[in-house]
Amino acid sequence: MEVKKILWPTDLSPNAEKALEYVTSFGEKYQTEVHVLYVIEELGHHEPWYGEFGRTHIEKIHQWERETAEKRLGDICTKYLRGCPLFIKHIAIGDPAKEILNTADEENVDMIIMASHGRRGSFGFGSVSEKVVKNSPIPVVTIPAVPGK
Repeated sequence: MEVKKILWPTDLSPNAEKALEYVTSFGEKYQTEVHVLYVIEELGHHEPWYGEFGRTHIEKIHQWERETAEKRLGDICTKYLRGCPLFIKHIAIGDPAKEILNTADEENVDMIIMASHGRRGSFGFGSVSEKVVKNSPIPVVTIPAVPGK
């Protein structure tokens, strides 16, 4: 199997960062492109938490999250992915599992490397990683986020 492109979806949590060691190792070994993806969850379909959220308010939240994600992804890419010949940052809005699979397809990646669960999960597989594994036509390497290791 030839690996030219890897996708690392991250929610920027400590659990997601557990996969980073594997991403950098594969990236350096195979001299691959590394596509780093952060997905902003669409807020428009949620019930209001406190009062009504207008479209303008939702767009401001998305913009703040995008700016924060761009800065954090830039820091991660600069600090950890220097050994990879090329890293490309992606930010999408929508359902995380769908956006991971869409990005993998659009960018023709050969492998997805991701944590088995992100910021909300604490047991077994997270729902996003489970959906990706069950629906991906390419190999998905899942890294367990074991506390203390």
